[in-house]
Amino acid sequence: MSLTVLIVDDEKNFRASIVKFLEKQAYMPLEAGTLAEARAVLNAGQADIVLLDARLPDGHGPSLLEETAHLLDRPPIILITGHGDIQMAVEAMDNGAHYFFSKPIDLAKLGGALDRAGEMVRMRRELHHLRASQFSEHNFILGDSPEMEKVFHQAERAAKMSVSVLITGATGTGKEVLASAIHRMGPRRDGAFVAINCAAIQSTVLEAELFGYERGAFTGADQRKAGLFEIADGGVLFLDEISSMPLDMQAKLLRALEERNFRRMGGTQEINVDVQVLAASNRDLKRMMTEGAFRDDLYFRLKVVDLHLPRLAERKQDIPDLVGFFLKEMNPRMGLNVAGITPRAMERLMLHDWPGNIRELRNVIEHAMLFCDDSELDIAHLPGELSGPQPAAL
Repeated sequence: MSLTVLIVDDEKNFRASIVKFLEKQAYMPLEAGTLAEARAVLNAGQADIVLLDARLPDGHGPSLLEETAHLLDRPPIILITGHGDIQMAVEAMDNGAHYFFSKPIDLAKLGGALDRAGEMVRMRRELHHLRASQFSEHNFILGDSPEMEKVFHQAERAAKMSVSVLITGATGTGKEVLASAIHRMGPRRDGAFVAINCAAIQSTVLEAELFGYERGAFTGADQRKAGLFEIADGGVLFLDEISSMPLDMQAKLLRALEERNFRRMGGTQEINVDVQVLAASNRDLKRMMTEGAFRDDLYFRLKVVDLHLPRLAERKQDIPDLVGFFLKEMNPRMGLNVAGITPRAMERLMLHDWPGNIRELRNVIEHAMLFCDDSELDIAHLPGELSGPQPAAL
């Protein structure tokens, strides 16, 4: 696939000469005469490489370097000036410009710079595909939405650095699946991944589950039991629905995180552990903090990295990828060979609001496959309201 090069310059003749050069070099040229036009192209994700004039009618060209600094895959930017301003060149390189040319441009040197920039773009793409395939192997669907791209990059960085992570999102958005993917991407992949749902365990039992207990610590403690912190030593501990943890337990958890040690219930010995803690919540922890239901010091200790999983309704463009993944996963388990889904059935899925998020979509596909005797899922195979007549558009 040819790489696109965005030429940002207000001189039409200059742009025309560069367009001819790029076409001979098998690049696809795009043109912008102002910063505003350039921003529109960049926001649409259409440019692989940018040739940026330093002086434009609506602003200072290098300001685009600062504006795009937040982009995960910012296109390589080559700055062009007709004034030979060395100080500008230094500042531009400090702000992320890859090359700097003065007019008139030496096209041979420009060709070399474009080739190097193009190689960088291709390497990024190959790395992205490799990472995406690794996530797929871990039962995590990346999709094409910008929101999930951002989640992916942040999760990968958090995994490599073994820092605490707070994962937020509505029920069914895949918080535990993401936590498991973080475990498998990081240096702790060979250690244990231990998960506990704090909402499913009585508060009186939670301390014993997390920290263990000594024999005789309480009635029924007939022998020593290791807690989940000990079991997860060298690995990852996932605390799901952390918002359900009582305040007294929050204080004990905070101490364990800060000191990297704890005592079993009924014990006196400090036990040192090396655990990466991932926590998840479908509730608004900031509101709980203001209400006094969640400790702010624990919140900030857990939130070294904050990953938010959007609702499926906010990332509907990922539904086709999710459906394809579920078909691939369920076919062997169900002894089926469903190859795909009809366009009209996919349209129904895209129109649905998905209050149950990815978990609901997975159940819908499993239901449809159960009642499918064809090579493709169709509307008749979908459950309930998805298979019936749709209301007419207003």
